Amino acid sequence: MLNAQADIPRLVRELRERMGLTQEKFAARLGVTFPTINRWENGRARPSPLALKQIEDLLLGLGEKGRDILAAFFGEEA
Repeated sequence: MLNAQADIPRLVRELRERMGLTQEKFAARLGVTFPTINRWENGRARPSPLALKQIEDLLLGLGEKGRDILAAFFGEEA
């Protein structure tokens, strides 16, 4: 479960950058549009609960590489 005070723009940007993806490629990975990722990263919109679950799953898939982000934003250990 995402922390209530989570900085969503930072979460999205950090995950995308760790995965080495552009906003366009990250959008394709999540099944959303490029403008959607752009709005999330700029704080103009928030991911849906389904998108947040997908983001959490991507972090879990990164293993050690995503552990710090997972702990900071979701309060979980990979």
